[in-house]
Amino acid sequence: MTVAAPHIADNQNAYCPRCDTQLYRGHRHTCSGDVALAIVGLLLFIPVIFFPFLSIRLFGEHIDATLLEGVVLLVDEGFTFVALLVLFCSFLVPITLCICVVAANIALKFKLYSLMRWSMFGVYHLKHWMMIDVYIVSIAICCFKLTDYSDLIFGLSLPVLGVLQLVCLALVIRVSPRKYWQSFDQTLRITRPNLPKIQIDAISDHLQDCPQCHLVQQVGKRCIRCHHPIAFNESRSLQATWAFLIVATIALIPANVIPISILFANGARLEDTIYSGVISLVNNDMLVIAIIIFVASILVPVAKILGILYLLLCIHFKRSVFHKQRMVLFYIVKWIGKWSMVDLFVMSIMLTLVDRGQILNFTPGYGAVAFGVVVIFTMLATDALNPKLIWKNHNDTHSTQSNSTGDTFS
Repeated sequence: MTVAAPHIADNQNAYCPRCDTQLYRGHRHTCSGDVALAIVGLLLFIPVIFFPFLSIRLFGEHIDATLLEGVVLLVDEGFTFVALLVLFCSFLVPITLCICVVAANIALKFKLYSLMRWSMFGVYHLKHWMMIDVYIVSIAICCFKLTDYSDLIFGLSLPVLGVLQLVCLALVIRVSPRKYWQSFDQTLRITRPNLPKIQIDAISDHLQDCPQCHLVQQVGKRCIRCHHPIAFNESRSLQATWAFLIVATIALIPANVIPISILFANGARLEDTIYSGVISLVNNDMLVIAIIIFVASILVPVAKILGILYLLLCIHFKRSVFHKQRMVLFYIVKWIGKWSMVDLFVMSIMLTLVDRGQILNFTPGYGAVAFGVVVIFTMLATDALNPKLIWKNHNDTHSTQSNSTGDTFS
């Protein structure tokens, strides 16, 4: 079922009449406000790169921790995959998001189609991978862990990280590819009035909505405006989701069995798996941190795998009830996916502060690689699963008759 609502006022929102998902968000945000936020975000990365967010005094030595230093040390320790994962989620994604917003506004001003296409592609695909908030939580966990070993000094870039998270969150909320493409179309029609203009207010099986720019058009392989793939391949979506899920499930075993961190304290080698690390935190009266690590590193990955498995089985057995509940489950699984990165961020920060060849020394274990695989492939599984499959066996007769005029507005 395709529902088209091309005309939405700035104070209106559009919702799907079947699952109540918000399809379009009406707002009065200006593009100039978006580019101002993006430029502020890019400027905030300067102190984040060059100034420490946390420093400690360990055995008389002053040690600083910056965002990129942990990545470099992970590479030096031989954990290149984990290093690239930390770099991508904590640094490359937010800075690329800001660059894409600036590029989109440049494309609007100078009518650059290719630049608009790739900038909106970046905004659409990267916003779910931005994890500055997870990184900030990881810093807090490291502070609790290191309190008993050293004196903590909060650096200049720590509050900057907090402001940067607010700026990036505002960009994610404000920037709408649909709005940018509509503005781009309006500027192009001034110089190219012969461009095709689609105005459809109907529900039809022969129409399809582009998931990226939300242009309603005839069913085809790619969007006629942004060239994003819109052809729905059911078997390909299911095969990719099953493949990612199987890899994540297999990797979950070594991730919980092989040590994820190794701590040398007073000449003793302490190897911790995820579970033993949680028990150690409980024994050291760090109950809150233990609960956070348990939820993020043990409960969330298992819940994601079971949730995706449940959705796939319901699709396979053609369940015809509780579609809305399964849709809510899908969005929950997609949202909680990034919080499993807490353990990997904690390792990169601990490696920066503690791995100094002193009496107290920290290094990651190979369980971190397997855990990184679990995090990545569960997130890829949710991205590969097309939510249209959840509604495949839903009877749309009643909803089609009661909503034949278009979307619902508020």
